[in-house]
Amino acid sequence: MKVLGIFASPRKEGNTELLLEELLKGAEKEGASVERLYLRDFTITPCKECHGCDNTGSCVILDDMEKIYPKLLEADAVVLASPIFFYGVTAWAKALIDRSQAFWARKYLLKDSSFGKEGKKRKGFFISVGATKGAKVFEGAVLTVKYFFDVLNADYAGELLFKEVEAKGDILKHPEALQQSFEAGRRLVQNP
Repeated sequence: MKVLGIFASPRKEGNTELLLEELLKGAEKEGASVERLYLRDFTITPCKECHGCDNTGSCVILDDMEKIYPKLLEADAVVLASPIFFYGVTAWAKALIDRSQAFWARKYLLKDSSFGKEGKKRKGFFISVGATKGAKVFEGAVLTVKYFFDVLNADYAGELLFKEVEAKGDILKHPEALQQSFEAGRRLVQNP
């Protein structure tokens, strides 16, 4: 099984990064092949809504997304880790998601069978932390991520969401969170 871990935080060694690393370690322990993508290392231009992908299923913008598209398609499981910024995912994550419009065009406009019911099935998992304790702090992000996974034919396999975690390394004060991430990685691989 190939697991693609997408690190969408601008902060190195931050809370979502620590959690995703634990999940990937759990997946590796179960024999998965793991790849790590740090979005902060890529240049991803936001979607221009030019509809250039509508007829071809390929984005007309040529940037680092060209390196990411094949990785998304090759993965058996995609794990997105993003802190909450204004009740949503980071701009890095949102740019990646919006540029996946090309896959949406393939799936829904062009009826590409590789994205249809007979296409490759994947799993999707979401990790997030939010500084506030608001009751709805994750709702917008979860909805966005679910639609992103849908376009990839990825069943929403689960989530780990932690409130009131802000300062770099705060998640280390919650060792149960790290253990939950590790176990989530193991389950992701164990239950195909």
